[in-house]
Amino acid sequence: MNKTVEALARVLASSDSTIVFTGAGMSTESGLPDFRSSEGLWGKYRPEELASAEALNRNFENFVTFYRSRIDSMGDVKPNRGHEILAAWEEKGLVNAIVTQNVDGLHQAAGSKKVLELHGTLRRVRCQACGAEYPAADYAKRADCAKCGGKLRPAVALFGEMLPEDALSEAFSLSASCSLFIVLGSSLTVSPANMMPERAKSGGAALFIVNKTPTHLDGMADGVVNASIGDVLVAVDDLVQKQQPFGPE
Repeated sequence: MNKTVEALARVLASSDSTIVFTGAGMSTESGLPDFRSSEGLWGKYRPEELASAEALNRNFENFVTFYRSRIDSMGDVKPNRGHEILAAWEEKGLVNAIVTQNVDGLHQAAGSKKVLELHGTLRRVRCQACGAEYPAADYAKRADCAKCGGKLRPAVALFGEMLPEDALSEAFSLSASCSLFIVLGSSLTVSPANMMPERAKSGGAALFIVNKTPTHLDGMADGVVNASIGDVLVAVDDLVQKQQPFGPE
């Protein structure tokens, strides 16, 4: 781990364009469970059945129950040290953008400004009919739109829906032109987002992957660490802040 951390710190310090890609592992270190591991409704349904456009239209009561539970589970969750370090790196100009598969808004809560949310956000709900938006907290009180009476749903991409086109297009563009691409807490199994590291690598970027388990792209990465994201980012940040000599390449 030490040599990989040193290599990442060295590349980060010299990179003129760094993109960070985060997945569920980034949020689980804040104590936020992966929704697939939740109990209750999973005894009867698969996640894809409740978190879907079809459930919104045909099984609205369970759809609302599921998403109220997810929104409620975020109530006391705070950004972890990894989120805070990434926000500090952005402020210092070390990170240009964060591309995230997460819908919890923890990057923004930590202070990150340039965050591309590929799957939307649970911090807002919107009307399926007229598009009016409300704070997510309103979902606990009502599931119908105050303006038109339409169904309220979280502002996320459901199974069976397209990802937000603007965020996806910008994320691929940034990936293709960056000099460093860092994956944090993603198994890289969900398409099309999992193609971004390959796009970055083919464009000449250095690729580092930090995930607790191996991924299918480990073989093409310049460095892989299977460890806690927070531990790795603290170690990298310490090296960058102290401007320690990293030794020969």
